[in-house]
Amino acid sequence: MSRKLFALAAPIAMLAIAACTTPFRADVARFQQMPAPQGESFYIQPADESLAGGLEFATYANLVALELGEYGYSAARSPQDATLVVTMQYSVDDGRERIVTSPGFHRGFWGYRSAFYGRWGWRSPYHFGWYDPFFDSGFGYPHVRSYTLYTSELELRIDRAANGESVFEGRARARSRSDALTELVPNLVEAMFTGFPGNSGEEVRITVMPRDEG
Repeated sequence: MSRKLFALAAPIAMLAIAACTTPFRADVARFQQMPAPQGESFYIQPADESLAGGLEFATYANLVALELGEYGYSAARSPQDATLVVTMQYSVDDGRERIVTSPGFHRGFWGYRSAFYGRWGWRSPYHFGWYDPFFDSGFGYPHVRSYTLYTSELELRIDRAANGESVFEGRARARSRSDALTELVPNLVEAMFTGFPGNSGEEVRITVMPRDEG
């Protein structure tokens, strides 16, 4: 019996885990005249000079470097050694509160008072003198909840080091219930480089699956 119960519980547990993981969706716009990789090298710098040399920026810059490496570009030690200069900027706002109201079952299924049918016709459950917390837990009334929605953004610009000519401008923007840059920036980077460099002038919705699902 215990083996059967475990076999039934395992799929249910997997569904519960899957329900808790939410794909990350970002809107990505790219404008590009990227040169085909033929020995080009790149150097990544922050748009905000105060971030230069910081460990956090270096962490995100390494993610961009790995992506560019996958497409055949190589990292340079300095802007003077690079043929392409990558300027990166990332941010998350202070969020906006959202309020969601779901209808209750106070009056029938959707708006009519719940009742039982007894010998004398329809009766409220309270008519019989007993109390059930199910009917007084808020389930019978419209349920109101609020949450904060944050907008995060990643901007990348790639210029030719020789003359400053822009060859790539990209923006990835997403809304989420988290404002943690350590979670948001890696997802934004992955969205930015999905199908890189993309069709110039096109905005696409990119879905990034949670890390624990591969």
